[in-house]
Amino acid sequence: MSQHPIAPVPPTLFDDEREQRWRSRFTAVRMSRPGWARDAPARSVYVSNATGTFEIHAWDRDSGEHRQVTDRRNGTTSAVLPPDGGQIWWFADTDGDEFGHWVAQPWASGPGTDTVPAVPGVGDGYPAGLEIGRRVTAVGVSTDDGTVLSVHERGSGTDAREIYRHTEDAGVGALSEDETLLAISHSEHGDSRHPSLRVLDVATGDTVAELHDGPGRGLAALEFSPVAGDQRLLVGHERRGRDELLVWDPTTGEVTELAIDLPGELVGGFVPDASALLVAHTHAARTRLFRYALDSGELTALPTAPGCVGSAEVRDDGTVEYSASSAATPSQIRALRPDGTDDVLVAPPGERPPGSVAVRDVWTEGPGGAVHSLVAEAPRTDDGPAPAVFVLHGGPHAADEDRFDAGRATWVEAGFTVVEVNYRGSTGYGSAWRDAIEGRPGLTELADVAAVQDALVADGTVDPARCVVDGWSWGGYLSLLAAGTQPQRWAAAVAGVPVADYAAAYADEMEQLRAFDRALFGGSPDELPDLYREASPLTYVDEVRVPVLVLAGENDPRCPIRQIDNYLDALAARGDVPYEVSRFDAGHGSLVVSDQLDLIATEVDFVRRALAS
Repeated sequence: MSQHPIAPVPPTLFDDEREQRWRSRFTAVRMSRPGWARDAPARSVYVSNATGTFEIHAWDRDSGEHRQVTDRRNGTTSAVLPPDGGQIWWFADTDGDEFGHWVAQPWASGPGTDTVPAVPGVGDGYPAGLEIGRRVTAVGVSTDDGTVLSVHERGSGTDAREIYRHTEDAGVGALSEDETLLAISHSEHGDSRHPSLRVLDVATGDTVAELHDGPGRGLAALEFSPVAGDQRLLVGHERRGRDELLVWDPTTGEVTELAIDLPGELVGGFVPDASALLVAHTHAARTRLFRYALDSGELTALPTAPGCVGSAEVRDDGTVEYSASSAATPSQIRALRPDGTDDVLVAPPGERPPGSVAVRDVWTEGPGGAVHSLVAEAPRTDDGPAPAVFVLHGGPHAADEDRFDAGRATWVEAGFTVVEVNYRGSTGYGSAWRDAIEGRPGLTELADVAAVQDALVADGTVDPARCVVDGWSWGGYLSLLAAGTQPQRWAAAVAGVPVADYAAAYADEMEQLRAFDRALFGGSPDELPDLYREASPLTYVDEVRVPVLVLAGENDPRCPIRQIDNYLDALAARGDVPYEVSRFDAGHGSLVVSDQLDLIATEVDFVRRALAS
């Protein structure tokens, strides 16, 4: 491996007032929406950066006490409570590598004390689902050998029992209320992007029922009815080309598709008495909540606070607890009560982070149809439009939404217009849009980005000579690919934890992502070498003409470090393209706030220097 130029971390970006403002958006105490124990609803857990690293925290609603549960160098973000709330379960990996196992510690214990493996007899691996019942636990583990799903009778004194194994990707989906049925997703048909469902008898492992919608139509087990004796399973489907809902009783085979007349895409869950669903409706980069009555089909919009809902759940008394934010307004955790009142449920200590500017919607006709983008505009200068950074989201099956983002706000603070493109491959715009990148990933998305850029140049929003491409994960991959395939469009490229050498990435990444890639490309690199070569940024490294910044996690299982080094070595061998690298000791991003500050400051400083050169 060659020695590569290290990107400096600037001590400051702005004058005192703006410096305090941008940093406080990251350092202000934030928290996720608290989840609670089903039979002990006063006990809740959430994730917070209160200590400077995102860790698990507990909240006793009766006493009002908040306390830290985990304390690990690279942070912790996955935690859940068993129904009785007697323990806190969290996923223990090593330095952000996502490979590990679930551990349990007593509810009242402090960080790092009295921790034991949560499910005896289950080996380490990448998580593939977890369902905790009152007596049965179902857990999934993925390794290079495929997926193993196991069940464990808690308190039995025996190890977990394997209930399913396959070389293709699979996962634990949902456990019935009486804990006799387990719904799993599987891709035995070879397409992990469009899984099928199987319901197993927990006691025997025998198949009770199957649900398969055919090629290109995935299914998701959302949850079983929470009512005793009711074996209905809420399922997400895409039979009409978008994410919708159906109710399936695997014991009778009855399937009821729910006719919910809303544009966009739907996901949901049962209310506690299973008479209705809480439906999250996503359309044009915003998510709203509805109540859908299962008997009458009545659909009622819930009067939540303005903004885009992040997550939501219904408590036994009918209160809907949810998070919401917008590009201009930081997130809040709120409670919509049965009497219609809506207020802040819980607020982190200290001052709220400063807000930012709102985004505007831009629709552009692209090669595959209308492309939706969000634009946060910086003020124009006497010289014309502000410089623009096209921030491309990861996934690829994700989307930019009208939510608060400290990174976006920092770019605007630095005087950049931010353009977020929901290119083909994004979710929220139907199955055809999401799946349009199959067989030609990377170049398809960049064709949409180019169309948006051309339209914004034409209407005077951006200056074509001062456009930068930036992204993390899949967005980082697209940034590197853009630097090599669209060098005339960009003044600089920033790539965080990217795929840089696709064949090497496939060889080193976690098996779940190898399965995803096989489904996305139609096979492995050995089977389709030309297609992987066409999609790989390394193929176009000799065409790069603009400065490149790469930010890479040493322990990343998704976009591993070796393939990034291969790309950097190729840039170094050229010797005529300025580039820098920032390596951090974590996985697919960092949960340490000081790292997050350093990384975004490094990005902004690099782009400023690139535009000034």
